[in-house]
Amino acid sequence: MTTTAIEVTPAQRARALWLSTFAFAVCFAVWVIFSIIGVELKKELGLSDTQFGLLVATPILTGSISRPLLGIWSEMIGGNRVFALAMLVVVGFTFALPFAHSYPVLLLLGLGLGLAGGTFAVGVVYVSAWYPRERQGTALGLFGIGNVGAAVTSFGAPLLLKVMDWRQVADIYALAALVTAVLYFLFAQVDPLTRGRASGGRSASLAERLAPLKNLQVWRFSLYYFLVFGGFVALASWLPRYYMGVYKVDLATAGMLAASFGLPATLFRAIGGALADRYGARRMMYISFSVCMIGLFLLSYPATHYVIDGIRGPIAFTIAPSMFERAAVLFLLGVVMAFGMAAVFKHIPTYYPQHVGAVGGVVGMIGGLGGFFLPIAFGVMNDLVGIWSSCFMLLFVIALTNLLWMHFAILRMNRTRHPQLKADTDLPEIMAVRDAVLRAREAAEAASKAAHEAAMAARKLVGAG
Repeated sequence: MTTTAIEVTPAQRARALWLSTFAFAVCFAVWVIFSIIGVELKKELGLSDTQFGLLVATPILTGSISRPLLGIWSEMIGGNRVFALAMLVVVGFTFALPFAHSYPVLLLLGLGLGLAGGTFAVGVVYVSAWYPRERQGTALGLFGIGNVGAAVTSFGAPLLLKVMDWRQVADIYALAALVTAVLYFLFAQVDPLTRGRASGGRSASLAERLAPLKNLQVWRFSLYYFLVFGGFVALASWLPRYYMGVYKVDLATAGMLAASFGLPATLFRAIGGALADRYGARRMMYISFSVCMIGLFLLSYPATHYVIDGIRGPIAFTIAPSMFERAAVLFLLGVVMAFGMAAVFKHIPTYYPQHVGAVGGVVGMIGGLGGFFLPIAFGVMNDLVGIWSSCFMLLFVIALTNLLWMHFAILRMNRTRHPQLKADTDLPEIMAVRDAVLRAREAAEAASKAAHEAAMAARKLVGAG
């Protein structure tokens, strides 16, 4: 999506960007609130790991499936209106949380809270409309800083729970969301594209908006986002429970350790957007998936005790990474996931400039569904397998699948665009010999053609004589 001919000032762009980023940060904090207060609810209601995983994941479901609709709706009537309205709906469900006294009611309210996550698609449409294509990667990366809401909840909510009940924490979150919704409604301006349509520009039909979804490429981008965003959301929600289960720390400590993952995954998204603008989104995706795969492999390894038969008798040793070693790897994982998030959404305005709402909504939906299904899968694997690191094993498989699919898709695309690459090899010695043979063949063909032309010319001279 690119801006229209309507002139916009740098101040207007900055206002749209930072107001949307702040609003999204508040929404994201509300979106993952169950990751912290859910621990208290687990004790209060006696929930299993699977039930806890479902509770944490329920808001993610609505936030995911609502993204295409909210994205398209934003293109039609303006992101500023849709963002404010969605936040007001979330406020109502958040204020209702303290009155829930059963697990089914909490799940129902969690579905309403999920609209807070759907505002991401609204913000992508709204922010990208203010910037030219060559700056959209940076702008959307800065908007993605709103993911800091997850770190705010991981760090701040446990501190609040030390001095108040979880119901009072929910009230504070609802009040913060209400104030933000009002401020956004009052100060967010209509974006240039919406103004252009209001002044007589043609609005695309629903079928035209959905047409790009027929492309397999859109769903490939979605799987990328399933890992880098869905995995981020799932881990941000799951890590407090993980640290408490593995290392027996209290909730406040677990929340701070989880924030050490969520914070870099937020702050480095803006840097990832700038790097994608400068070096290309594809290169950043390779870096993201490769480092994710290595980090997840290391995290997947459970604490293990070995005894091997040595020359002088049994030799015993243990592989058991410390809590801080795992936290350090998770910090790096958060950084490269942020790079991946920014790179995916750099692709979308580049390949589909007129369909950011639909394509961005679907990609965001699949990514969000990762945040829904993965915590449930983590809980089920804990119940069935009984290994805490099984969550990282699952993410490792997804990272490997993404890396392989992306690599072979790029090779196929390059060979389609450049047929001469079909016979290429990565071995330079073979390439050099092949090139020499080709040059010799071309020289022989040129010599043969010249000889033939000389013979024809000679015959004509003889005939003329």
